[in-house]
Amino acid sequence: MASDVDSTPLVGRADLVATARAALLDDVAPGSTAAVFLTGESGVGKTRLLRELGQRLGDAGALVLTGSCLDIGDASPLHPLRQALRRLDVDLPPAAAASVRALLAMFAEDAASPDGAGALLERVARGLSVIAGGRPVVLVLDDLQWVDRTTRQLLLYLLAGLGDLQLSVLAAVRSESLQGAHPLRRVLTELRRLRSVQVLDLAPLDRAAAEQLAAAVVGRPLPPEAVERLCQRSGGNPFVVEELARDLRDGRDGLSDTLREVFLARVDALPQPAHRVVHAVAAGVEPVDHWLLAQVVGLPEQDLLDAIRATVAHRLVVSSHDGYRLRHRLVAEVLEDELLPAERALLHRRYAEALTAAPGELHQARLAHHWRLAGEPQRALPAAVAAAQEAERLYGYAEAHRHWSVAVELAEGLPDAERATLLRHAAEAAHHCGEYARALALLEKLAAIDVDQTACELHIRRARYLAAAGRSALAEAEYQRALDAADCSPRQRATAAAHLAELLLQLGRYADAGQWAKEALSLAEQAEGATTEVVLASMALGFSEAYRQDPDAGLAVLRRALATAERAGRPEDVALAYLHLAELLTGPLNRMEEGVVVARRGAERVAELGLGRSYETRLLAIATNGLFRVGQWAEAEKVVAAALRHRPSGTDAVELLLARCRLSVGYGDIEAADRDLDAVATMLAGGGARHVIPLLTLRAGLAMWQGRHDVARHAVQRGLTETRSDDLVIVAVLVWHGLRAEAEAKASRTPVDDNAVRRLRQIVDRVAEKSVRAAQPVRDVVDGYLALCAAEVSRLDVTDPDLWARAAAEWDHRNHPYPAAYSRLRQAEALLARRRRTATAGKLLRQAYQTTQGLGAVPLTEEIRTLAGRARVTLEGAGPLGAREPDGDGGAELAALTAREREVLAAVAEGLTNREIGQRLYISERTIGVHVSHIFDKLQVRTRVQASAIFLRSQA
Repeated sequence: MASDVDSTPLVGRADLVATARAALLDDVAPGSTAAVFLTGESGVGKTRLLRELGQRLGDAGALVLTGSCLDIGDASPLHPLRQALRRLDVDLPPAAAASVRALLAMFAEDAASPDGAGALLERVARGLSVIAGGRPVVLVLDDLQWVDRTTRQLLLYLLAGLGDLQLSVLAAVRSESLQGAHPLRRVLTELRRLRSVQVLDLAPLDRAAAEQLAAAVVGRPLPPEAVERLCQRSGGNPFVVEELARDLRDGRDGLSDTLREVFLARVDALPQPAHRVVHAVAAGVEPVDHWLLAQVVGLPEQDLLDAIRATVAHRLVVSSHDGYRLRHRLVAEVLEDELLPAERALLHRRYAEALTAAPGELHQARLAHHWRLAGEPQRALPAAVAAAQEAERLYGYAEAHRHWSVAVELAEGLPDAERATLLRHAAEAAHHCGEYARALALLEKLAAIDVDQTACELHIRRARYLAAAGRSALAEAEYQRALDAADCSPRQRATAAAHLAELLLQLGRYADAGQWAKEALSLAEQAEGATTEVVLASMALGFSEAYRQDPDAGLAVLRRALATAERAGRPEDVALAYLHLAELLTGPLNRMEEGVVVARRGAERVAELGLGRSYETRLLAIATNGLFRVGQWAEAEKVVAAALRHRPSGTDAVELLLARCRLSVGYGDIEAADRDLDAVATMLAGGGARHVIPLLTLRAGLAMWQGRHDVARHAVQRGLTETRSDDLVIVAVLVWHGLRAEAEAKASRTPVDDNAVRRLRQIVDRVAEKSVRAAQPVRDVVDGYLALCAAEVSRLDVTDPDLWARAAAEWDHRNHPYPAAYSRLRQAEALLARRRRTATAGKLLRQAYQTTQGLGAVPLTEEIRTLAGRARVTLEGAGPLGAREPDGDGGAELAALTAREREVLAAVAEGLTNREIGQRLYISERTIGVHVSHIFDKLQVRTRVQASAIFLRSQA
């Protein structure tokens, strides 16, 4: 079953194509035979693969004969061979053309040879040998399940080596057709005994390949939700993927008639008892246990087994150790329309009754599902509530949210008090699993019907959900309303104050956070059981103290808060404690290695607590930032890719996208960086300085690499309006970018904004003044950026190499290779501008070049190359600092590559495209292109073939 769209790419079959080519041509000795039989269900891509392999084998010099078998039994002997001979190119050499005509004439003779079938087969073999003219022959046969008897005999004859011919056979077999005593089953069994014969089963496409195929049909990447649904419905079948993708592209709803007819034809081919089985599995919650299916279907055991075997053989049902599943969820959609509503309800009732009667623990989630679809909401509701409570006990907040949402739907018509309880649980579960918009929507429904909920409680809940959604300004206002509410109890005031302190900490307002933390701790002393409030307030107070006064004392407070949270066992408290501890270590205190370890350990812990989509994502974003700063960019890419699989939202997504954007800006992947920055800007609704300033800083950095100094200037000026942050580090980074933008403008002979420069220098002075009152580690980091600011100011007049030398030393001391390399570039530039110490300038450029090569920092590398070219400085000859050593097995040529570049090169050597590599490594296609370009530069090659040859040579 081939697609009618030949332009779609062949995806997910690279390994199989290589295996088949080697078996059919490369590994076949002269005079020998070989065969590859491709088996698989309809639509899995057998015909497309035959076409692709046939073309490649023909390009490699083989004579390829292509034919198809007909579904008319043995009425047309040797039909596929005769068809293949007729299709041969008319430009064959005379001898070969005469042999083709002779063979076809022999087939047309009415009289049977007195020597029987053996003589016929021998004459066919001789004719093929003459046609081949010494070339290997590849016979490509499609739909071999319909092969006629004479062709079966010919295959056995030729593959047994009885003909004087180097022959390979490539054939496709529809596996669901080989039922019972099908004659081809015996032939394949006999052929499997030959060492030269391989039978390869085409599995469905994996998620990445299905996504790539669908994107090719639609003409654009699909959103993750659409990909997830497409993969579930198609089961990875390429034909089904193409049809569903075409429906998406053309805006069609529902199921196309083509797919409906395909699956109905398969179901209609089943014996009647198997119909009952496939309908029952379609109505069940997969996997369907055997005992449960037996109860629902009601067949005698042997009849049930025979029926199940038929559904499996027809590729409709998959059997595994844990039960039965539909091979394609689309079958359920098709069959749903084939049953009357009463028939569907009866099936679900049978499931529910069987589950209820089963001994042992009830399957509450399944029970709720089946009672609901059986039209019994009053019996489904208790099961849905029980399923939600069970999921919460196991920290399965995503599952709990789903079950609570079902319970809310089932409770329509019940008294408001009962519905309010369900809404409260559903909103909290949505908040915990990262569905922040859903949590806010449920809360508004709750506010409309819950007369018992106090105004203070409503404000606190709304503020928590708004803060998680990244709407911090609104969240702060809600906390203030809670504190001002007349009905607020001491415990609720402590809760509001503690959460407000935590929010202010997130916004970088450390002094305010410390004040509210003290207030919360004071209020908590007046309330019983305020452990959560004490933990939150202690974290805010510890962070504030570590930043502003005493790092060791503040860290000790944070560690005690983490220990308290672990003892109390509330998942969100544990997550926040890890979050703030990792942030403090990787940020203001500059203890990167320790901070990355804490972040990754915390990510593992909160994943165990069911908070993977929210807090695990944020902790991995912190780890990514730490790895970026210490120059481990390849490892940072892996971490951010792992976090993106959670598909985060709200603040969690903002943190992660900013972390990924730092990598993209460093790599020079402008398109990816722009996309992430636009997404962050859309999500930030009053996000505060903590997110807005980094967003605008990255926007400025990206614009400078594009030569758009006015855009960079505007971004910095917008960032300077965020004046409420106490975080001197992010302000210092922003000011450095502003001064650098003005210096770059001057260097490119475009106007410098003197007013902007004057304002930036004033802010530098204020930051320097404030940093004196900060803790020593904070002052050290700020001093590094102030050194860069002073050096950039010198570029506006006469650039001072000594200031750049000081900046390089500052960043070397802190083990931040990227700003150190940038400083060396500018120091070399200053020395060359003064026409002195050119040898020192050359050394500095080589050091900077080695660092940026190791990082993969393409734009900075290009700037170093440009300056070196003007100064006639040779940069080659030394591997990148920090690059991994070769493995000791001939990898010296790869010594200049980073770990990530080696991964990319290995994939290039496999013949994968940039898109396929990106899907494998969870990186954008654009970033892969950047890596490939960098690899070409380092290996001094121009093509993928040359790069692959170097890689393969290193593995020899």
